[in-house]
Amino acid sequence: MARDYDPMPQSYEFDVLVIGSGAAGLTVALNLPEHLRVCVLSKADISSGATLWAQGGIAAVLDDDDSTEDHIQDTLAAGAGLCHEDAVRFTVEHGRESIDWLINSGVAFTKDENAHYHLTREGGHSHRRIIHAADATGHAVSTTLTEQALARPNIELMSRRVAVDLITNRKLSLPGNRCVGAYILNLEDNHVELFRARFTVIATGGASKAYRYTTNPDGASGDGIAMAWRAGCRVANMEFNQFHPTCLYHPHAKSFLITEAVRGEGGLLKLPDGSRFMDRFDERAELAPRDIVARAIDHEMKRLGADHLYLDISHKPADFIKHHFPTIYEKCLGFGIDITREPLPVVPAAHYTCGGIITDERARSDINGLYVVGEAGFTGLHGANRMASNSLLECLVYGRSAAADIARREADIPPAPDAPDWDESQVRDSDEDVVISHNWDELRHFMWDYVGIVRTTKRLQRAKHRVDLLSREIGEFYSNYRVSNDLLELRNLVTVSDLIICSALQRKESRGLHYTLDFPGLISEAKDTVLVPTTYRTLSP
Repeated sequence: MARDYDPMPQSYEFDVLVIGSGAAGLTVALNLPEHLRVCVLSKADISSGATLWAQGGIAAVLDDDDSTEDHIQDTLAAGAGLCHEDAVRFTVEHGRESIDWLINSGVAFTKDENAHYHLTREGGHSHRRIIHAADATGHAVSTTLTEQALARPNIELMSRRVAVDLITNRKLSLPGNRCVGAYILNLEDNHVELFRARFTVIATGGASKAYRYTTNPDGASGDGIAMAWRAGCRVANMEFNQFHPTCLYHPHAKSFLITEAVRGEGGLLKLPDGSRFMDRFDERAELAPRDIVARAIDHEMKRLGADHLYLDISHKPADFIKHHFPTIYEKCLGFGIDITREPLPVVPAAHYTCGGIITDERARSDINGLYVVGEAGFTGLHGANRMASNSLLECLVYGRSAAADIARREADIPPAPDAPDWDESQVRDSDEDVVISHNWDELRHFMWDYVGIVRTTKRLQRAKHRVDLLSREIGEFYSNYRVSNDLLELRNLVTVSDLIICSALQRKESRGLHYTLDFPGLISEAKDTVLVPTTYRTLSP
């Protein structure tokens, strides 16, 4: 039943609206000219995104024995023929200056006994080039950049805000293809607010919450990708979902990732009987790229009927383990696992969305005034498989590039036009929230079962049938009831799941992270899978 409702609309106007407060969003905000009024939005606390949980580090050429060409070639090899070499070169060549910016901002990276920055090595890298802050690099980066942003008078940080949809000239029946802000749900009072801006930046992260098991925080529901798609942006390579090989397997360990650096520092993957197996799948064994390691673990689990396998670094000195992996050591100890004495139970989990909204080197999307930075974007850097620790580097390089482009353009871009407040007069409160929770569970289960590490055409077709039904159900729900965080996230997850399935059905080969039993070989020409909103039907706005 509808009730009397005073919407009390709030509206804001900024020069730059940044949706997302991780490394990507904060990098943009902190590199903008200080005369611009900037707003950074976060779904929960400002430091609640995926950056906070990143353990491993940031890949960059910082050692004299390393070279940018080696980093480029390693990235191209991991990407299985689909990396855009210009994007890889652009990212790698701007790596050192991005790390210098973080150091100058106050990030305390780990040093060795000679007071040099300690560099570790991860899967796919031919050199030690991962700079890190112990095993909690993301926490160090996130907290430092947040402190910097709080100190800037031109940057306003707003938490507990969930984006509903972008506002474009098309939606306002105005000429041109321009983004002029977004409608945002304030979780404190459940009102939808109007945010107008000359420039809008999507830095919302990936879509790994589409899967039953994930290393990502709860907010990784593909919001930015879904909003940009609904607004008219192309997306690419959504079939390439990286599954991290080693997530801690424990009933009370929610989404706890075991960094790749554990294998980089000598950790061994083992079967329940204590024997190693990775050398049967790749000559690089534990240091093979993540897609190979994840498939190998998945294969052995299915072959043995095992719920999990093991990662063992207990053969290393206890002091070494505690020094290099203090967070993992303490976390596991809290679950009764002493990694200095026994192996860790691990299982693969959805970790990173390699595809996303198509952008260029300036982080511009298909819509004027709309930038995309970080995991939500598709730059061409990752190809068919992201190489370890290139993700935070991408956030920094493209975040700084976006800020520079906005600074170049800002004098020529007029204020955002007037836009109507959000209209809730025709909707009512939901008394059927159980529908949302049931649909959420169903979506994540069939995505895991049918669109996971190993796929078949039949499984994908079953998933497509289910996601179409869910799209219709959620579309009807969205049209009739007042929006909530759960509804918005489910709506977006259904959209990105549809994009993942459509992309996977198009790729008639096994390449990188997309492995299908029906097409186990490679086709002769490596091509991106590009979806255009006018061609594919997904959930209606």
